[in-house]
Amino acid sequence: MGLKAPHSMGTTIIGVTYNGGVVLGADSRTSTGMYIANRASDKITQLTDNVYICRSGSAANSQIVSDHVRYFLHQHTTQLGQPATVKVAANLVRLISYNNKNMLETGLIVGGWDKYEGGKIYAIPLGGTIIEQPFAIGGSGSSYLYGFFDQAWKEKMTKDEAEQLVGKAVSLAMARDGASGGVVRTVIINSDGVIRNFYPGDGLPLWHEELESHNSLLDILNASGPEPMNI
Repeated sequence: MGLKAPHSMGTTIIGVTYNGGVVLGADSRTSTGMYIANRASDKITQLTDNVYICRSGSAANSQIVSDHVRYFLHQHTTQLGQPATVKVAANLVRLISYNNKNMLETGLIVGGWDKYEGGKIYAIPLGGTIIEQPFAIGGSGSSYLYGFFDQAWKEKMTKDEAEQLVGKAVSLAMARDGASGGVVRTVIINSDGVIRNFYPGDGLPLWHEELESHNSLLDILNASGPEPMNI
């Protein structure tokens, strides 16, 4: 069963910009081989007051990167007397990921808001590349979402539209990807601050194979038919 395997967040993480800020989202399943070690983990970690990071891959690797970056950003803020920008935070994540690319197995999404550039999303996949995008998806569930985002994404979304998109996308990945599951957590970051939201699994949208079947062949076979005729 692989119970002694390292904790892995085969997961779904998403970052979306909207007109005024960003929305980050993630599922909550952490697995050890085939065993679910934690069904309610928090994969969206605070780096500064205005910047958060979504973690996927090895839980230990992503946690140590987040801890180091949080420490360096605290030093940066203390020395400059003002919060670090999203770009500074993302480049620090990129630097650590690239310099340790042979040892780290983690894909990350950095998102936040600053007074210079507003809401920004940066993807730092395995290997340490950094890519600025209007939206980013990562983890094992991301392969089910590229076509969905091509159709559903639009520029200048409102805050509510962006959060609904993130919640819907994570629930879709959870329905299709065996390594994603649990609950959905979102973080909204804008000029007003940070809002964290929690959506339990039984409150998420249902998808094709999760819906109750109606008028299927099984319904017809199980239905009580007319009494047989006696000849």
